[in-house]
Amino acid sequence: MFCKYCGKEIEDGKEVCEECAQNQTKVVEEPVKEENIVNTQNIEGNNTQQNNTQQTAQTNFNNTQVNNTQVSSKSKIAAGLFGIFLGSFGVHNFYLGYTGKAVAQLLITVLSCGILSPISAIWGLIEGILILAGDTSKDAYGNDLKE
Repeated sequence: MFCKYCGKEIEDGKEVCEECAQNQTKVVEEPVKEENIVNTQNIEGNNTQQNNTQQTAQTNFNNTQVNNTQVSSKSKIAAGLFGIFLGSFGVHNFYLGYTGKAVAQLLITVLSCGILSPISAIWGLIEGILILAGDTSKDAYGNDLKE
């Protein structure tokens, strides 16, 4: 058997445990069935923790939204110049957040010991010119680039 107030296991024939018998401050309208045994103190604690977790998550989400709208401080000119002068290393793509392309350009240059660096340099030059010409106006996170 289990206590109808707190769910602790008790001897057969008793309805409540000794603690609950001494502390009759809890009022339960319906006795707890054995198949639905739940510790009400744990539920209240879990609900409080869950509500606190949800509030924290919502606050973090709201702060992230505010921060993402304010982070658009990437310069179009800086990205274009990085592409023109350091394009073979993918610096402009790292700067704008396109890490996949940046790693590809860097690996082409480094793993070929510089033999294929003209390929990634031309790639970077074209992307740098496109950035400066206005074809690319957003970074990888969707923020607008400053002029």
